[in-house]
Amino acid sequence: MARVTAAQKKAVTEPKVEASLEKKVVEQPVKKTTRATTKKVELAYVQFAGKEWDMAEIVNKAKEAYLAQGNKATAMKKFCVYVKPEEGVAYYVVNDTETGSVEL
Repeated sequence: MARVTAAQKKAVTEPKVEASLEKKVVEQPVKKTTRATTKKVELAYVQFAGKEWDMAEIVNKAKEAYLAQGNKATAMKKFCVYVKPEEGVAYYVVNDTETGSVEL
């Protein structure tokens, strides 16, 4: 058997890398993908005797009537609206104490 010298072992265990074959790794920033969020749509209508009213519009009209009386929006802690379509009126109650009404 032939003896293997230290130089031969080194040549076998260390692969030769030529400078011209080295590849440069360029890191590119990772693109973050975001999903488009869809906005929820909530609609409420009151229908009575062949007529239809949008609840959001009624609530806004009631709030405007309350604010038109000189009240502040920050004073509203609880705002309730009761719709009576047979009378054509929406009644509102603010903070369980103040009341008012608006026509539909």
